[in-house]
Amino acid sequence: MAIAKLSGDASNNVIGEKSYFTGSFNINGSLRIDGRFEGKSLKSDQLYIGPEGRVRTNIEAVSVIVEGLIIGNINATSRVLLMPTAKVYGDIRTPELIIQNGVLLEGRCTIANDLRTSAGDVIKAEYEKNRIIPEDLFKKTPGQGRQDR
Repeated sequence: MAIAKLSGDASNNVIGEKSYFTGSFNINGSLRIDGRFEGKSLKSDQLYIGPEGRVRTNIEAVSVIVEGLIIGNINATSRVLLMPTAKVYGDIRTPELIIQNGVLLEGRCTIANDLRTSAGDVIKAEYEKNRIIPEDLFKKTPGQGRQDR
């Protein structure tokens, strides 16, 4: 198992074609995967999975661009872009999801600006605001129903 923690604002790191990496990978900066990665977790600022890239783990990143294959969940705090050759088997949580024509995806997608709160709970709460109760609309009040002539 390897854990890499790099300093600096940006770093360009690559798991090249025909390379294989296993374990947990935590990286500050960007990571491009053109080979294979399998492990417990993958954390990066910017993650790019190239057309030949194969990943089997859960991903946490700021942004993710996928052209290759991922088996695992993706949690991105900014955006996920699935290019036409992308294949994803897992759930996606992100504020912005862009899916191009040709993508193969099986999983649940949660798209919300605040990923700490359940999107379902937010939607249900919004639905309940200013709720109209049909029974209240048709309740008869005293004096209602008779006509004064």
